[in-house]
Amino acid sequence: MSTNTIHKKNIYTCLEEIKDPEVPVLSIIDLGIVRDIKESEEDGIEIIITPTYTGCPAMDMIAMNIKMTMASYGYKNIKVTSVLSPAWTTDWMSEEGKRKLKEYGIAPPNPKQQVCHENLFAPNEAVQCPHCNSHHTHRISEFGSTACKALYQCDDCKEPFDYFKCH
Repeated sequence: MSTNTIHKKNIYTCLEEIKDPEVPVLSIIDLGIVRDIKESEEDGIEIIITPTYTGCPAMDMIAMNIKMTMASYGYKNIKVTSVLSPAWTTDWMSEEGKRKLKEYGIAPPNPKQQVCHENLFAPNEAVQCPHCNSHHTHRISEFGSTACKALYQCDDCKEPFDYFKCH
């Protein structure tokens, strides 16, 4: 393993400590928003991130947390760059992150995402309840506690829950 590979691995380990401000059970690595890490002797370290959706209000806080965390580990000259293309997709989330979402009470995105069309978040989409695992659920609102989630309710246990929408 090269020194550069080991160094990047150490940086990823540091980034795993940074939690998403909107879903604090997930790290930014779990979310899959860290797209790349670039290193150069003259420019320092550039960490490239992609927001879960354009205009996500958590990105400024995430960028600040990246800089603070990296500084706490002795890394100097950290640049955080936000890129919008390619657009983030729930396919970039780790399986561990999806498991954490469910344990937290948020239904993770369905395993195989649908092709985007006008009925993508149709009320009859089968979303499993994170509380009792029932598929007898219905959408209450296309938007939940944040814009990247929809609000559902389980018809069996009657509990409301957020669903992390696929996109």
